[in-house]
Amino acid sequence: MSAMRIAASLFGTLLLLAAGGPALAYDEPVEKREFVLRDFTTEQGETIAEVRIGWEAYGELNAAKDNVILICHYFSGTSAAAGKYTAEQERPGYWDAIIGPGKPIDTDAYYVVSSDTLVNLNVADPNVITTGPASLDPATGEPYGLDFPVVSMRDFVNVQKALLDSLGIERLHAVMGASGGSVQTMEWAAAYPEMVPRAIPVISPGLEMPPYVVGLLKMWNMPIEMDPNWNGGDYYGGTPPLEGLSNALQLVTLNALHFDWAESTFGRSPASEEIDPEAAFAHEYKVEAGLQASGDARAATTDANHFLYMSKANMTFSVADEIEKIEAKTLFIPAEGDMIFPPFLSELAAERLRAQGLEAEVFTVTGPFGHLNGVFNIDQAGEAIRAFLEE
Repeated sequence: MSAMRIAASLFGTLLLLAAGGPALAYDEPVEKREFVLRDFTTEQGETIAEVRIGWEAYGELNAAKDNVILICHYFSGTSAAAGKYTAEQERPGYWDAIIGPGKPIDTDAYYVVSSDTLVNLNVADPNVITTGPASLDPATGEPYGLDFPVVSMRDFVNVQKALLDSLGIERLHAVMGASGGSVQTMEWAAAYPEMVPRAIPVISPGLEMPPYVVGLLKMWNMPIEMDPNWNGGDYYGGTPPLEGLSNALQLVTLNALHFDWAESTFGRSPASEEIDPEAAFAHEYKVEAGLQASGDARAATTDANHFLYMSKANMTFSVADEIEKIEAKTLFIPAEGDMIFPPFLSELAAERLRAQGLEAEVFTVTGPFGHLNGVFNIDQAGEAIRAFLEE
């Protein structure tokens, strides 16, 4: 098998896993909608003249508008948490295994809302609507580039709050999200405690971003910033920094997975039977070829500046000084083998919340995928999630 075919196979496998594997999809067609917010003021006091984000929902909003579960997506994710936009779509949303009729997040009972964030990475995906440095500045008619204001996870949450306000939703049943979505979940619990009785942070850093992970995010940014085509963020209308972006996305993929995944997927096999990796620098192992093609494919729909802004938003996350504001009971779902947010971070956060007199539980999912066990194997926590939502 050629290196390209091996690589394409890896990329397809990752997409299949992220879509929840073979589980039946949420069975109603999903409508992608747009929310527009004028003159949004960021936490740093900057004004964005127009914010546009995409959102979708599963299930029905009840008359009291109190059956809403908000799903917040991860670093490179989108609003596509469940179901399909069209029957022809190959795979459903990433948490389809737990969202749908009769599933742990039962859409016969709950109205589940999911939105694209500000500075969403996937700006070239036709199913993504977001505002960020690649968007046109109404004042100039040109892309913002690095003139776009620095935004935080609290800004993500405030845009989501405005979306819910527009729907007349004053209280949530729960907020839930994985990785960067878990960060938004805890921001929600601290910023709007009166709205959040239940929080489910999955593969979470806890109450703030650990300094080690701030350093890791810096490493993810470096290939982009070192690519000459990045040009200090001014590449719109020119050649985008696709090589640096691909390398950054490869780092994200590798860090988010695990030794067991690499061993079982590739071993130490060469990229093809015709080459010997010891014979020349250009001769690759399967794992190298797989990561390269995965990064290249993902870079085609991703914007480099959006990647950097998303990194910054994650770096600056902390609600540690706002812990006394939190009222929600919390179910942390860490993942075995997570090398980004190890389970001890969830345990520490749960202990701190209990010390405040709050309810906090921990349920660990397992598997060979490290951090991404929280996406690929979330069904292991299905009954724990169902019981927590019913309490």
